[in-house]
Amino acid sequence: MNEPGTGMAVGMEIEYWVVDSDGRLCAGEEVVAAHDRICHEFVAPMVEFETPPREDLDEVRRDLREVLEVGLAAADGAEKHLVPLGTPLVSETMPAISDRGRLLERLYGEGLEYAKHCAGTHVHFDKRAVPDQLNLLTALDPVLALVASSPYYDGRRLAHSSRAYVYRYETGREFSRYRDLWEYTESMNQWNARLADAYDELRALAVDRGVDTVTFETHIEPENSVLTPVRLRLGSPTVEWRAPDTALPSQLLSLLGDVTGAISSLEDRPLEIGGEPGIDDERVTIPAFEELRDLTREAIVDGRTPAVERYLDVMGIESERYAPLSEEIASEEQIDRKRAREIRLEYAERLREDVAAL
Repeated sequence: MNEPGTGMAVGMEIEYWVVDSDGRLCAGEEVVAAHDRICHEFVAPMVEFETPPREDLDEVRRDLREVLEVGLAAADGAEKHLVPLGTPLVSETMPAISDRGRLLERLYGEGLEYAKHCAGTHVHFDKRAVPDQLNLLTALDPVLALVASSPYYDGRRLAHSSRAYVYRYETGREFSRYRDLWEYTESMNQWNARLADAYDELRALAVDRGVDTVTFETHIEPENSVLTPVRLRLGSPTVEWRAPDTALPSQLLSLLGDVTGAISSLEDRPLEIGGEPGIDDERVTIPAFEELRDLTREAIVDGRTPAVERYLDVMGIESERYAPLSEEIASEEQIDRKRAREIRLEYAERLREDVAAL
């Protein structure tokens, strides 16, 4: 991890699955009730652990350990477990549990099933030079390969990060702009214009599907109408990075340190697009978006390839320090429900050990 003090407040949200003693997905009410920084997520078997904004990454670590210890104790008391995997490995029936979730089910139809099977990590950065932050986080998208935690979706080995693959690429062209990586932005005005267009299109789709405007606007605002890997949050106010899978907390904290260090470099250096990528004493240079998009797909599908590692290294992130869970798990082309439950319980134990060692 980089130096603890960043001068920039950072907060995390990490989603984990809840399973019973047999490894079956189950609701996590007892876990949510245990702490005010644990909340329900989109579906009943998923819960989210939050840390408040901190300028010191050591404090983020302490906050995360504290809330996870409380959540794990609550799960143990209910004979349940927390699982740090990007997907549940096999398909499950999981209805949305909120009014907003049920509205999204009406809008997305079957395309929403992919989102219900995805657990990820969200990082909130203080807004500073916002267009540069948005663009650099976009350019750092291939780092998701370093914490990919599930190669399986619907029982088959799909990609190094099956979560990112289905979330971005399997929702269909109609919805890809709401899920996939957006191109670099030249200004806040351009970003806001893109967001307004996406919101208007989603609202029109809602009308076509019988959702009245009042209901739509009650549950969906422009800032949460897109679930892209990088987005702005007005209420926080933060730049939100949503690219990584969920994973072991030690892995995510290491990634947080690396990415926060890269973002902090924008404090005293300009960002340039095109040319040889890298971060040096004079500037931060990121690749053309077309080149980045190819690297991102390679990272999602194949993981830490030589090209991905070379790119991350010049961006100041040492790939060899990471050991993605996907590389451990991907031993079979297909798995059944019994094997999926065994893997869930195995990594639930890994999570306990990891939290104890933080």
